[in-house]
Amino acid sequence: MAETFFAHAYEKGIDSQPRKTSIVASLVRDRYVADAVVILENTPRRAAKAVLKAVESANANLLNNTKVSIDPKSIRIARIFVTSGTRMRRYKPASRGRALPFEKISSNIFVEVAGEEKVKKTAEKAESKAKAEAKKEKK
Repeated sequence: MAETFFAHAYEKGIDSQPRKTSIVASLVRDRYVADAVVILENTPRRAAKAVLKAVESANANLLNNTKVSIDPKSIRIARIFVTSGTRMRRYKPASRGRALPFEKISSNIFVEVAGEEKVKKTAEKAESKAKAEAKKEKK
């Protein structure tokens, strides 16, 4: 049985509001990474570029930071969510020399991917032989 491994990535300080970014994140929730990349590359929203960067970073973390080899086709997005980041207070000039405040809102993206260990073919053959022998012994 193949073991499942997890890796995650944070993307912080994205110059997009969390509500708009979470709409893009929900497009790729619970999908395979290969499918998610295609979807995000063809999504015409500004936040899609940041979500794509976070997904690819988590994918690279899983492939490069685990000690075992991971099957790239089995990598899927386990969790993805968007939270609000820091707010920068700015001022806009108004009539009569006044200044009206507003906030530039940023967002943080968290992506966790899961992938299964690549099973060697010799191990699969040994397992199938062991199962076949166990069935013969039962009879």
